[in-house]
Amino acid sequence: MEIFGGFMVMMSIIGLFLAVVWLIMPFVVFAIKGKQDRSLEILEGIDKRLSVLEQQLNVLQPRQAAHESTAADTAETAPTSPDQTPRQEVLPLA
Repeated sequence: MEIFGGFMVMMSIIGLFLAVVWLIMPFVVFAIKGKQDRSLEILEGIDKRLSVLEQQLNVLQPRQAAHESTAADTAETAPTSPDQTPRQEVLPLA
């Protein structure tokens, strides 16, 4: 009988633990789900902003390449006098 009593005490402790977990777990899951949904919205917003920036960069890169090639062409064709030192071009940071 003592084995049965010990088994019942052990089962009651495990049952109490499972009841607490069973009662608390839905609140934890729903809290995590809300945070995950919010993070997903923020991530989608960041993704949209990045795609807009990529489109703007793709539009600006051909213009910048064309501008650099015309600037290099004019620098090569421009006559330089021997008493002037050639100027170095200042490139944009971005």
